[in-house]
Amino acid sequence: MAPGEPLKIGLSPCPNDTFIFGALIKGLVSQNLIYEFTLEDVETLNLWAQKRILPVSKLSFGVLPFVINYYELLPIGAALGYGCGPLVVSLKPSLDLSEACVAIPGLHTTAYCLLRFYSPLGKVKPLRYDQIIPALLKGEVEAGLLIHEGRFVYQKYGLHKLVDLGEWWEKKTGLPLPLGGIFVRRDLLEEIKLLFLEDLQRSLTFAQRDISPLWEFIQKYAQEMAPETIHQHIKTFVNRFTYDLGEEGKRAVLTFLEFLKKERLIEPGFPPPFFEGGRA
Repeated sequence: MAPGEPLKIGLSPCPNDTFIFGALIKGLVSQNLIYEFTLEDVETLNLWAQKRILPVSKLSFGVLPFVINYYELLPIGAALGYGCGPLVVSLKPSLDLSEACVAIPGLHTTAYCLLRFYSPLGKVKPLRYDQIIPALLKGEVEAGLLIHEGRFVYQKYGLHKLVDLGEWWEKKTGLPLPLGGIFVRRDLLEEIKLLFLEDLQRSLTFAQRDISPLWEFIQKYAQEMAPETIHQHIKTFVNRFTYDLGEEGKRAVLTFLEFLKKERLIEPGFPPPFFEGGRA
């Protein structure tokens, strides 16, 4: 990163990400650095990370097998928690997933990893997350793996919940479910990482104190425009682990990595996943 060059950042259009970054994007807080923001579906960001395109990016923990040598997790901004897991839904009240065609929100998403941990699968059909419910309703797939706002609104489409993968994970581990986080490239200067952390902390604190200046921006990018759905999304995915990953959050991430290793999805001997250069 050359002096004076903007730091390029990728985030998803989901309300938790626009909540976290909104004040920084809209210039409502002081900042140490100049930024260039790109909003993309998280699976697109996952694919870009495998090519190391962006120095800072929101990523799924499910993409770690492909990027852990190049990216490390920041201590703030992550989406972890209890009661926030992906849902498997269908028009049928019961279904054998090993014989079904399941729409998934991407091959590198945490949701797909969890589904593989949970059950043998038949066919999978990767779709953008907001295309899964329409595909179900058209009969193009028999089940769908819902993330983001879709997990809050599936019932109004006549869909049945087959499994809550977050509940399954919590019973299995006793830990919060790690879904995604803000990652920085390992080769980025530590000074830049620390300055960015300060700015991200300011942005998150601003949103926590007063969401109203950000509301129009958040709503603009939300998949489901109903205000109550957006508020529910933020309440679910922005929590104490977002403000501070902490030891419990770190244990959850390391446990997820152990699951990946057990399933031979990640090689042993991977580097520590956390940025430990200090806190803002």
